[in-house]
Amino acid sequence: MGTIVEDVAGAAEWVSEALRSSGYAADWGAASLWEIDRFFDENSRGGKGRGLLADQVGSRVFAIGAYVGEVIRRARGGEWVGDDADPQAEISVQLRLHDGTQLWPVQRAMKRLRNGAGDGIAAYGIALGLDVGPRPGRKKRPWWKVW
Repeated sequence: MGTIVEDVAGAAEWVSEALRSSGYAADWGAASLWEIDRFFDENSRGGKGRGLLADQVGSRVFAIGAYVGEVIRRARGGEWVGDDADPQAEISVQLRLHDGTQLWPVQRAMKRLRNGAGDGIAAYGIALGLDVGPRPGRKKRPWWKVW
């Protein structure tokens, strides 16, 4: 086992590959944050994991948080910072962006699982200035067909 920063990098790579093999477009682009939301929508309900999140929930949510952080880091620049002596290093590891912004992507992934779409991952990216694009699968309807 390496340092927490090494663990973050390894977990992000692992989950990207695992997600891709399960049909999610985890390609490190900002738009892939929508795929993380889709993953949570399809694999959790009521704050509990099911499907691909039925087992090893803690390590999988850690890996998803690491992936989310890596997408942000690659788009905005920054570095992971963690205290290997901290017994909760997996939860408290943070991403420090070059502009001084401090983020805790693993905690955000935990909130997404617990609270559902209200703590969306794509919305997190948007709030941080990432261009995640439009939500996939949503087609704009002409205003006259709203009713």
